[in-house]
Amino acid sequence: MDRQPPRATSDEIDLYIRTYYSLLRSSGDVRVRAFEEAHLYSRSSLHLGAEHATEPDLAAFAYSAGRLPDCMPRIRHIVLGQSLAQFEAAGYMVDRWQSVKTRGRRRPLRWDGGDTLAAFVASASDIDDLVPILTSYQIEWNKLRDRLVAAKISDVTDDEALSAALGGAEAVLRLRGALGPRSNDILGDMTAHDCDLFLRLLDGSFREYQRSAQRWWHAIAPAVPPNRPVYFISSNSHSLANLLGGYARRHREEIVAFLHRRNFEDLAPRYDEALAKGDQSLATNILYYSLRAFIHEPGGDAINGRMQQVQESDASAGIRAIASPGKIDVDAQVIELSMLHPDNLDPRVHVPGIERLNESPAVLINIDYPLGMAAYHHLTSVALGVEDLRGVYIMGKAATLNGRVGDVMISKVNHDEHSSNTYLFRNSLTAGDVQPFMRHGTVLDNQKALTVRSAFLQNREYMDVFYREGYTVMEMEAGPYLAAAYETAEPRRHPQNQLVSLVDQSSFELGVIHYASDTPYSRRQSLLSKSMSYFGMESTYGCAIAIARRIFASELSRLDDH
Repeated sequence: MDRQPPRATSDEIDLYIRTYYSLLRSSGDVRVRAFEEAHLYSRSSLHLGAEHATEPDLAAFAYSAGRLPDCMPRIRHIVLGQSLAQFEAAGYMVDRWQSVKTRGRRRPLRWDGGDTLAAFVASASDIDDLVPILTSYQIEWNKLRDRLVAAKISDVTDDEALSAALGGAEAVLRLRGALGPRSNDILGDMTAHDCDLFLRLLDGSFREYQRSAQRWWHAIAPAVPPNRPVYFISSNSHSLANLLGGYARRHREEIVAFLHRRNFEDLAPRYDEALAKGDQSLATNILYYSLRAFIHEPGGDAINGRMQQVQESDASAGIRAIASPGKIDVDAQVIELSMLHPDNLDPRVHVPGIERLNESPAVLINIDYPLGMAAYHHLTSVALGVEDLRGVYIMGKAATLNGRVGDVMISKVNHDEHSSNTYLFRNSLTAGDVQPFMRHGTVLDNQKALTVRSAFLQNREYMDVFYREGYTVMEMEAGPYLAAAYETAEPRRHPQNQLVSLVDQSSFELGVIHYASDTPYSRRQSLLSKSMSYFGMESTYGCAIAIARRIFASELSRLDDH
């Protein structure tokens, strides 16, 4: 049996966490500058250049800027809360404010149009995520500003002058990529003023997190037929809909015409090449990936109606989408197996006897995976709300310490930083379930995963300790999900700092699978400053296909038994 791993966090990381939580107990604003010393001392692997006083760390700035909204250069005050009522009680009428989004993180944000940003937090993980992002952003903004001011940059559109100030054309390209399409405006802001942020936490109680999750579930529950067995899936909002709904494959010609018209991400020649080589899987994955851009193609009323067409098509195929249930940014889909039609299904999810699914009473509840500890609250709410939970399947992104970007990792051991528990479980998914749908990436099963508090809250020494213990997968949701699964199967709350076996629990099936989006030991392969984009399609759909096939096979086996 696996022994308990070493202590889960380093002294430096512990100090950082204690620092910002103690400061955020204040009822007023806290200056982000108060976090900087502990941030520097933590020696985060995502911010290796933090302690260099004059050399900007563009990778860390790009990572942080991509997870903050475009209005960030105008922001001075950030307020964190858990509900509209909380914000209103504190005098912030955020329901009248503008909704803003980020490129790299799903989190409900409201902007007052001035210098105040409101962020809704769904769990303590949002705090663990946001504080280091804001601190890193501020540190690197001010370093970059010092460089630009010292170089006397007067024209921020002059890339040659910027290159001389920042150390090369590649640095300029990375900076502009981090700042997005408004890079000239933001660089102008950077030369005009420093970054001095203030942060306020209205409430961070466990009770409020639970209430938020209950509001989320109560908005979903009416769409779930009563007294039906349920399979719970945490993945994303597109994979299962594409695989089971069939819209993209039925509208192949229109989407391909769009690709040739717009050449979105240079995918038109890739699609043509895939067809020429007879690689139908790759061609279909490109269709799926292009669907979102096709739906949102700029144009007239006919084009803007595509979203409604997709939703109506999915609904007729048994897939009901619920956007932001309870005003919480974790979308959900309710899928009735009896309404699925074999002709709509991607051929890769077909299993023997698939035509008998119309006899199944089971329902799939698929959610757009939440961040960190929010996963615990959401699965707990679902488990309380349904009578027969037949399976829990977790699919998400992770960093890999031994693989490459695009690989797939399947674990059977998970150490959770939040509870300090090490969970042993029987994973219903294996490498053989995924590998047939992968041409380029490798599938690694029998792995050991570490659930971290935040991407920033780790350092090289910390990772080395766990790597020596055989932990090769670093992610943020599996531990909280396993804690909720334990409480669903056992008559007590999950323990703390224990070796916890879920191997023999038979209440429901567990499947945990991740695809590699980052390799923190390799700067060459690291995707810290960009999303996986087109290159993540194979592993994303490989994982989703494996989960769908596993559920279909399990349900068909039950029908045979009866």
